[in-house]
Amino acid sequence: MSEAYTGGCACGAIRYEVASEPVATNHCHCRDCQLDSGTGHGSYLSFTRDGLTIVGSPARWDMVADSGGVKTRNFCPHCGLSVFLTFADMPDIVAIRAATLDDPSRFAPTFVTYADRAHEWDRVDPALTAFAKMPPGPQ
Repeated sequence: MSEAYTGGCACGAIRYEVASEPVATNHCHCRDCQLDSGTGHGSYLSFTRDGLTIVGSPARWDMVADSGGVKTRNFCPHCGLSVFLTFADMPDIVAIRAATLDDPSRFAPTFVTYADRAHEWDRVDPALTAFAKMPPGPQ
């Protein structure tokens, strides 16, 4: 790996550093990601917890995902920005929102999830592998 991935919330109260490469990078068109992002999809880099350092105390909100499992949004209690997700069914994985990276240009999506919920007006790269729902395991 060339350099750590760093980032955080808008006000700086939550910061992270990841000293590994992502295990998956994707755009997600599920309704929850649409609501959270305020647009047609969310964009994520998923990492194993090994090598992840978080500074600050995020607020948390648990919800039931379409899979039936619990996912937790971790967001800044001060500025409200959603920074990362954790999953009860995948406790070793953390999905960081691409927009929270200090250098968002490092995000390179490799696939799309919940493509069946994509809006016509929200176009992502058609060359990306698209899954109608969530594929099994990291891609």
